[in-house]
This record gives sequence, structure tokens and C-alpha cells, in this order.
Amino acid sequence: MTTRAIMIQGTGSDVGKSLLVAGLCRIARRRGFAVAPFKPQNMSNNAAACADGGEIGRAQALQARACGLDPQTDFNPVLLKPQSDRTAQIIVHGRPRATLQAADYMARRDSLRGAVLESFARLTARFDLVIVEGAGSPAEINLRARDIANMGFARAAGVPVVLAGDIDRGGVIAALVGTKAVIDPADAAMIRAFLINKFRGDPALFAPAMADIERLTGWPGLGIVPWLSAAARLPAEDGVALQQMRPTGAGKVRIAAPMLSRIANFDDADPLRNEPDVDFFFVPPGQPVPREVDVIILFGTKSTLADMAFLRAQGWDHDILAHARTGGRVLGICGGYQMLGQWLCDPEGIDGPAGEMPGLGLLNTHTTMQGEKTVRPVTGQCARTHLPVSGYEIHAGLTRGPDAARPFLHLPAGPDGAVSPDGRIEGTYVHGLFAEDAFRAAWLDNVRAGASSDAAYGASVETALDDLADGLEAHLDVDRFFALAEPPGWRADP
Repeated sequence: MTTRAIMIQGTGSDVGKSLLVAGLCRIARRRGFAVAPFKPQNMSNNAAACADGGEIGRAQALQARACGLDPQTDFNPVLLKPQSDRTAQIIVHGRPRATLQAADYMARRDSLRGAVLESFARLTARFDLVIVEGAGSPAEINLRARDIANMGFARAAGVPVVLAGDIDRGGVIAALVGTKAVIDPADAAMIRAFLINKFRGDPALFAPAMADIERLTGWPGLGIVPWLSAAARLPAEDGVALQQMRPTGAGKVRIAAPMLSRIANFDDADPLRNEPDVDFFFVPPGQPVPREVDVIILFGTKSTLADMAFLRAQGWDHDILAHARTGGRVLGICGGYQMLGQWLCDPEGIDGPAGEMPGLGLLNTHTTMQGEKTVRPVTGQCARTHLPVSGYEIHAGLTRGPDAARPFLHLPAGPDGAVSPDGRIEGTYVHGLFAEDAFRAAWLDNVRAGASSDAAYGASVETALDDLADGLEAHLDVDRFFALAEPPGWRADP
């Protein structure tokens, strides 16, 4: 079978491209395709570890799961991990390449086109169908000259495009028609169709608008996708979703997590949010951590020292220390674990600006950032319950100290994490632990007896992916979408 490919681009960020690709990947898999996801360039601090020691965006890991595949670095060859408002670590083929100012990266990014096309070529040699996700919008014509994420890729690889518009944010007619108006005619020729996403209400009322968009753009419409509830049950990639996670006042266990400025891998919280007796919420900047919570979780961060300073600027250090002094529990994961210690040192500026500063002092440990990054899936055993665990590590620090003699986990490579003498302060480098049902249940019951449930998180993700696929099948002309896929046609003039 000749490999075919098709690309979903959007009229803007957060229009639902990632979940559209995930749902279409699941449909393709159910129809017997050997299908793979692909995103040329992603910007996210939510990363997944691959078996070869590389990392990719977690959205591509979810799309891979929809395909029945493990994460692979070729699924996302360029990953940008923001460290500040103007700098980001550049990950190429899963490995750190450089840390650059935004302006420097924008001036050089076309130099990464070869790496992008190399990964895409490997995928097209192995799979029947590759479904590609764009980034941002092709209408950002100020970024077009060196683009590798949208039309720059589509034209270089010869991949047809379906343009998705988000009606929930308003102005979708102008967004779709305006995209056709502002982009280069050769780019517009790559777009074969459009779709409407996140619709609420009676789609019949929008039918005249669909006809208007078709007339004004010359593109056929593939359908009107409603707001699918399954999307809310899947991991969110964009930090915008954190704003929507507010306390409900229900549940036996209340868990709060400060919303750090460079928070990473916050989908570690998803299995806890799925628990019926857990009220989990993020605390936005400028608001105190409520006193009545049972547990405070500090999640990972792309820049530990910078977010330690940010945490202090919000006054959260006082809230966390007061919580711990009154017997409250605190869990730190990855960068959050590092913050719990006595001291943080980054002499070479590995994780952001070089420097050192005191941590929260809740664990008798100290952390030094090192140049060699640890990225790997792991399996092991919980030190307290001896239950099996699995997850992944992505970090650049080495943490030592007396409390590390009481590890949180036992891994094949050695002990991981630290626990305070009274057992109420815990830290670990391993992400994804709460996806293990038995471990999550035991951890919750240790916080408060009877707080756990028989929820099966992995099964719930699979069900949500199937429900997402069912929703797309019902409202999108999926047969026509797959028929639009074409064999890649490499070009020298993208």
C-alpha cells in the first residue's frame, strides 16, 4: 500500500487540533490502517519520555496511544520547551540541541526543516497513513518565511491540508475566509477542505454559514463537530485548561496545586481529577493556597530556580510551610521535588539562568543541575507499600541528602525521591505514577481512609478516545477526510 498523509491546521491556537488528530488516528486504527501521528514543531513543557531516551510533546504521546503505539521521537522532531517569556530549550529528535532567545530561534528555525523531513520520511516508510498536526495558524503570515510547522512543512512534504475553525471563540467565518484572503495563493492551494469544531446548539442554524464559507473560499466543508464531552476526559496539553480547574467543595480529600509560571507535565494530576472522592484544583497566581486542603502538590517545572522565585513572589512559600507545620501533606514531583529541599544550585544555567537559592526546606536534601538530562520510562516499586509502579523521568537535576535515604520509590537504577521522617513530605522524580490504579488508591487511602475508588484510569482514557472517535464519525465526513490524504510529494520550493 502506498503511504498517504494529511494535515490538520487551525485558524488559531487551541482550536482543538491535537484532539482532532487523536480522534482521527483512533478511527484510522479501527479501520485497519497502520497509522501514525506527526507534529513537525510543538511548543510545550508537557513532555513524554520515549524508549530511546528522547522526549516529545505529550499531545503526540496521546495521539500515539490512539494509534496503539508507544511514544517515538519521530512523532515530534522539534519540541520547544519555554524557560522564560523569551527563551526556550530546543529539543531535536528527542535531545536538547540549544537554548535560544525567541528571536534567534525564529531566524534559524528553517535550518531544522531537514530534521523534520527526515523524521517524516521515516514514518512514511513504515506506516500506511500519517496524520499531521500543525501549530498555531497558517494565517500568521509574519512567520511564514522560515516556517516548518504549517504551510512551510505542507508544501515541502507535499501534504494536503484540512483547516479547522473554532466556533466557540467566535468569528469563525472571518477566521476561515480571512485565512484564505491573507495567505499566499500557493499555500491556499494546499487546503483541500475545512471543518468547524466545538459547536454548541443546533447545527442546522449554521448550515447557511457553511455554504457561505464554501462559496467565499472554494473549499468544501467536511462537517460541524459539536463540543464533545470526551475531550474533557483526555489530558490537556495547553496551560489554558488549568484556569478551568477550580475547587468544587466536594470529595473526601482536597488537593491543591500552585499554578507555577513554567509548570510542566501537569497531566500528572488527571488521574486524581478522575477520582470521585477527590476535589483537585489549581491555585492561580495572586491567590493563596486554601488552609483547609489535605495535600499540596508541587508539579514539575521547566525552570526550577525561576519558579522557586515565582512561588515566593506569590506568597505560596508561607502557605506551604504553614500547611506543613500543621500536619498537612506535601508532594513534590520532579521540579516540585527539587523545591522541597534545602538548596537549589544551577551553576551552569542548565535549567534557566545560572544561580542558586534556598528551597522550601521541607526535605533535608539539596539539588544540583547537571548537563546530562535523564529521560526514560521507568518501572519500580513503591517504597512504602511495595506496590508496582511505572512512569517516566525527564529532569536535569541530581538530588542528594539525608532524607533521600528514605526513598519514595525503588527503581532498577537505584532509589528515587525522598520522604520526611514523619512521612508527610514526599518527593519523587517520576511522572505518571497516579495513572497506576493500585498505587493511586493506596496513596489516597494513606491521606484519608476510604478516599480511594475502583476507578481504572487507563481504561477511562481508552474509553474517552473511543468516544471522541465516535463523535467525529457521527459529525464529520470521515470517509471524505481519508480520501483527501495523498502520497507525499517532496518539493524543493516550500
